[in-house]
Amino acid sequence: MDTKRHKDSIQAREGRQSTLYVVAYDIPDDKRRTQVHKVLKGFGTWTEFSLFECFLTKKELLQMRDKLGKHLNSQTDRVRIYTICSSCLGKVETVGIPEPNEDTFYLV
Repeated sequence: MDTKRHKDSIQAREGRQSTLYVVAYDIPDDKRRTQVHKVLKGFGTWTEFSLFECFLTKKELLQMRDKLGKHLNSQTDRVRIYTICSSCLGKVETVGIPEPNEDTFYLV
């Protein structure tokens, strides 16, 4: 089984005081799930099918929460935000297949 430290792919943006947040979501509706995915793409890196890793300042965290709240149904949807402390960054491991790759297409 392939196990590697995830440290190299987890890097804070330089020159900012930021914290790593892992954002996981469970949204049964395709349209809302797509909207949440698009919001999170603006804040972090897609690492699993319903999971993002986001280095955010406190202000960015509040902005992300606000934008997510506009797309969620409080009766059926769930978004969980986990804070990863700086001393734990080097302990993150990936086991198995590589991270998902999301192709971006640009039309000119």
